[in-house]
Amino acid sequence: MANNEILSEIKQAEQDAKIAVDAAAERSNSEIAKARSVARQIIDDGEEQSVKSAHEAARKGEAEIAEMRASIIQEGVDASESLAVKSQSNIPKATKYLLGEFEREINA
Repeated sequence: MANNEILSEIKQAEQDAKIAVDAAAERSNSEIAKARSVARQIIDDGEEQSVKSAHEAARKGEAEIAEMRASIIQEGVDASESLAVKSQSNIPKATKYLLGEFEREINA
């Protein structure tokens, strides 16, 4: 083979290598862009799920608070009713005591 042919083949091989390197770099950049897009989507989905989870936790917390509030109110109502019943049963005793004290003052 002549030197011209060898040099021509070397130049062709260099051009083929450059084309292959450029194509590989382009594929690499394309894959990186795709990976970044997928990563962005995963992050967005994660943030959205996080917000949904936070809202759900807040709703559960509000429901628990409402339940506790209702329970506390009911306890207060029950206690006041119990005191009312107890005080009603003490009215005759108190009346008798007050009449006795009044009569004692009158007789004194």
